[in-house]
Amino acid sequence: MDRPALVGDPRFFQRSGPHSLAVVAAAVGAEAPSQSLILHGVAPLQTATPAEVSFLDNRKYLEALAATKAGAVIVHPDMASRVPAGSVALVTPTPYVGWARTAALFHPLPPVTSGIHPSAVIAPGASVDPTAEIGPLVVIGAGAVIGPRCRIGPLCVIGDGVVLGEDCRIGARAGLSHTLAGNRVTVFPGASIGQDGFGFAVSADGFVSVPQLGRVILEDDVEIGANTTIDRGSSQDTVIGAGSRLDNLVQIGHNVQMGRACVIVGQAGISGSTILDDHVMMGGQSGMTGHLHIGKGARIAAQAGVVGDIPAGAEFVGSPAQLARTFFREYTALRRLVRAAVHRGGSSSNSTESTG
Repeated sequence: MDRPALVGDPRFFQRSGPHSLAVVAAAVGAEAPSQSLILHGVAPLQTATPAEVSFLDNRKYLEALAATKAGAVIVHPDMASRVPAGSVALVTPTPYVGWARTAALFHPLPPVTSGIHPSAVIAPGASVDPTAEIGPLVVIGAGAVIGPRCRIGPLCVIGDGVVLGEDCRIGARAGLSHTLAGNRVTVFPGASIGQDGFGFAVSADGFVSVPQLGRVILEDDVEIGANTTIDRGSSQDTVIGAGSRLDNLVQIGHNVQMGRACVIVGQAGISGSTILDDHVMMGGQSGMTGHLHIGKGARIAAQAGVVGDIPAGAEFVGSPAQLARTFFREYTALRRLVRAAVHRGGSSSNSTESTG
């Protein structure tokens, strides 16, 4: 199939522009250059044309920067002198942030189209703001509240009593129950939020399910990835702090308390009643046992298995997880021992052969 002339296939992505260089510089947060230039879109360094904007945020791509044909390049001040003569440098201390804002300038989210699709089922007593968009085959339960300018995608189920604030986006086939969401919350397709937590008591006759009587609280500006699951609390709430980002296929257990601006990468899991302070980051496929306390700004490496509390600002690696500096010190020592053992074994073999 032919590649579209510009990044952002118009079949899938809305486009705005063209925009002047001054408008793009304002979006980047860079000083407006004196040149007069009209830009039509964004593209990588390797394929950008003189009518497009690109960026550099990694020295690995300095060769691509030197060869780029981009009309303008967003760069850090340290890299401004590396921008070729045919391109305009848009200088900012945070090039990737500038790139994000520029891409959003040329490719804004589609506007909400207010109205309720004829196939949607809205229970009596539900409140749907007239500016909201309710897609095909959506089910909204009794007592639910859908705030201004929300978009509910096809086949979503919004359970009884669920509250969505302003400007929320709920992707296709997502299901929300026992949930109170703030403003500008985004839930991607297939996510399941507010289902029963994994709680049961053990009796002589088998398992006895424990009623899960809490809720899920999604604070402002939270994003929940596709097919992620968040259990409601057992006797207290499960809380996802403001601005946090959860990747696809993440599992959050009941009663988890997550602070502001945490990042949880795909296939990670957090067991029940664990507390994460602000700005915690968890790598892909990492996991935590329950009832832990993870300090502010802690970083958990991919595939790490956390079985104990982690202090603020610490970096943990491995399974069971330990401080990164300890892990790598032990790893280095182990490699030295193995190499020494192999060397000794090789020397003995050679000695035997020479005297045989």
